[in-house]
Amino acid sequence: MRRLRVLLWVIGSVQIVLGLLYLFAPLSFLALLGYSTPEADIAYPLGMLAARFLAYGAGMFFIARAPEKHTFWINNMIFIQAVDLAVGVFYTATGVVGLALSAFPMFNATMFIILLWLWRPKEVTAVSLKNS
Repeated sequence: MRRLRVLLWVIGSVQIVLGLLYLFAPLSFLALLGYSTPEADIAYPLGMLAARFLAYGAGMFFIARAPEKHTFWINNMIFIQAVDLAVGVFYTATGVVGLALSAFPMFNATMFIILLWLWRPKEVTAVSLKNS
């Protein structure tokens, strides 16, 4: 369970860092990564996106204290990472984003999906309780 807790802390930290960057320096952050810089008004929805990164980051820290009680949220993060990966694959495959921009985020998403899936707590069912 310790390795899952560490993983949840790592994921939470990544979410917090992304949230802070999208909140306080969204356009500069995108330019630093190599994306084309959008119009300044896009900072508004990026700021709203930042709230979700920050909330999920804090949530991962909370979940890490007792992962066995929060399998829904762990599975939800697997879903988020799967969507991230699918979007990366789609936009890379269609040539919208180059592999230089998408490889690292897609690698992270893949790694997080696999490790969360393998290390997530197994849900306790009434049948398994009866058999123990």
